[in-house]
Amino acid sequence: MLAKIRAIYHYLWALGGALYYRFPAHQLTVIGVTGTKGKTTTVELLNAILESPKTKTAIASTLRFKIGEKSEQNLLKMTMPGRAFLQRFLRQAVSAGCRYAIIEMTSEGARQFRNRFIDLEVLIFTNLAPEHIESHGSYEKYLEAKLSIARELTHSRKLNPTLIVNGDDRVADRFLALSVKNKIIYRRRDASPYTTTELGTNFTWRGKRIHTRLPGLFNLMNVLAAITCVDHFGVSRTNIRRAVEGFNNVRGRMERVEAQDINQKWPSFSVIVDYAHTPDSLREVYQTFPDRPKIGVLGGTGGGRDVWKRPVMGTIASEHCRLIILTNEDPYDESPEAIANDLVRGIKRTPYKIIMDRRLAIRTALREARDGEVVVVTGKGTDPFIMGARGRRQPWDDMTVVREELMKLQANEAISDA
Repeated sequence: MLAKIRAIYHYLWALGGALYYRFPAHQLTVIGVTGTKGKTTTVELLNAILESPKTKTAIASTLRFKIGEKSEQNLLKMTMPGRAFLQRFLRQAVSAGCRYAIIEMTSEGARQFRNRFIDLEVLIFTNLAPEHIESHGSYEKYLEAKLSIARELTHSRKLNPTLIVNGDDRVADRFLALSVKNKIIYRRRDASPYTTTELGTNFTWRGKRIHTRLPGLFNLMNVLAAITCVDHFGVSRTNIRRAVEGFNNVRGRMERVEAQDINQKWPSFSVIVDYAHTPDSLREVYQTFPDRPKIGVLGGTGGGRDVWKRPVMGTIASEHCRLIILTNEDPYDESPEAIANDLVRGIKRTPYKIIMDRRLAIRTALREARDGEVVVVTGKGTDPFIMGARGRRQPWDDMTVVREELMKLQANEAISDA
């Protein structure tokens, strides 16, 4: 009974917001992006290709909220905020003269009907991996939440509602079976031949040779998702190539700094900050640097959820890292030490340290790094807070802390030399 009351409550908020803000999605080309991984990068790529001096765009994502030239970091710890937030956001986008609105759509948002009454022109499905299992009840229910977002295309009032699907994903057929007017499939082979290194990827698409600075095969799939969408809109392939090749990176997603950029006297090691919060994504990040020793700084998962994947992520880290440093992430009301111990259960033979202070953990990793190594800090990306017990929030940004600690180490070395 309580679940039904909550469902009615959230549905009424969605409907009321749409009515109050006069269904703003009708006046925009709305692109939704859903999936377990790659949503934020795909959204930013779409924006980079579609945005121009003559074309305004809006973004609502895990990373930021942007309307035209105004952008602010998403500090809400929610990709899809409730209480009619998205309807208000879309109305503001209309008022600002935006043509496109690009929205990350999550399974948690769908459970609370936050995607309802937002008529989509296009929905991109990137991939599906086990995630949010406890909150949804099962993997099948998690998948069903994603499918419910795609089903909204069948009710869209847009003339050409289109579903764009990663055909290489294991559940692609479930999405392609939906009775959506237009369905487009993209696959990795669409980019063949391709080569990827830690510095970027070269691939061929529609007869054009393209370079992206985004490393890894997972990012190649993000690029394919974005360019398949804008190709559907009729953006010229010359403009697509130019935008992709000019795209640098996304904050907190394979964000990189070189130690010698801070101090030429230091060993030549790299530091990578990435959101990687699932076993698959953690493995993919590590595999981007196949020939370099790695130090992994990770915290498992947020407290009270997805407990199953903690030892799995410990195992993955032990398979790829020479040293693992386990630290605090978002424990909420769970014991941070208990989360770390769950990770330890998966570690095989690899040396590890448990340092609950995340700043100290990062500092230790930087001190331990040797010439040619990679320090990989995962789990937070650009998350603006470390969430503790009883709603306590500690302001945070992994890359900011990395740079601060590099600078401190530099200063300490200068004092020692003196």
